[in-house]
Amino acid sequence: MKFRKPALSISDQVALLKRRGMVIRDDSVARHSLGFLSYYRLRAYWLPFEVPADARGDHAFRANTTLEDVLSIYRFDRRLRLLVLDAIGQVEVAFRGLWAHHMAMRHGPHGYLNPHLYARRDRHNEAVAKLTVEFNRSRATFAEHYRGKYASPKLPPIWMAAETISLGQLSKWIRNLKFRADRKAIAQPLGLSEVTFTSFCHHISYVRNICAHHGRLWNKRFTVTMSMPNRPAELADSLAGTDPKRIYCTLAALEFLLTIVSPGNDWRERLESLVEDNPLADPESMGFPRNWRQRPIWNKPRCKHGSLRPHMR
Repeated sequence: MKFRKPALSISDQVALLKRRGMVIRDDSVARHSLGFLSYYRLRAYWLPFEVPADARGDHAFRANTTLEDVLSIYRFDRRLRLLVLDAIGQVEVAFRGLWAHHMAMRHGPHGYLNPHLYARRDRHNEAVAKLTVEFNRSRATFAEHYRGKYASPKLPPIWMAAETISLGQLSKWIRNLKFRADRKAIAQPLGLSEVTFTSFCHHISYVRNICAHHGRLWNKRFTVTMSMPNRPAELADSLAGTDPKRIYCTLAALEFLLTIVSPGNDWRERLESLVEDNPLADPESMGFPRNWRQRPIWNKPRCKHGSLRPHMR
């Protein structure tokens, strides 16, 4: 089938939405929104309001669907992305630190470069090549100092490498570790099994990329998911019966980890406020169970000080 849809002017887009039944009270707001956000981007947010139309291949909207309803969900999703990015940033720093410290203490400052520590040599070679490119072009003070002072090894100790690679690359370094004992030791201070930890590291690198490219989180079905944990009990119970392809699981896991790596934070309160203030976003469309507020993660008392080694329950 050949694509034959014509491009439409902003005014024609407004007219099309009206013809399909969307209530637009102010054409100037509609033109501004479509001009700066785009019809195609906003379409993802009005899809839940669509109903079958009489004309084949056409779309229509439920009665009384307004442009402001659509923009309200769009603004909710933008704020949700910022909250998720904030949490991922804090968790990512912790993952980097735990990886670097364990590997340095167990295998030495440059032990992470030893190919015998990895299950797939080809993936290790790719990771080293990627790190080499990133480190050589880095203008960070520590990178320039190392390159200027040390002739060998060409690559830096792991605590510098941890500040050079992306979250996606970090996930690959960790997942490729051959020995379960290494992965387990890195995950242990977080109270997670090594399976849950490695899968979540991969998952949040995927979610972060969605956020960085201004993608939709709100009711998205993820293709890269985390392994559903059997422990610790509070996380397992909070995720029981939920869909790992929805954002709820990500949010619950982030909240669990934040209580460990950033005790005393107010992230949970900000998330709860965002959900409460935006009823159109519909928590169930994000995978929130009906009784989510009664689940352990969201009922856990706030602590001022974290423990580096939480108990596995």
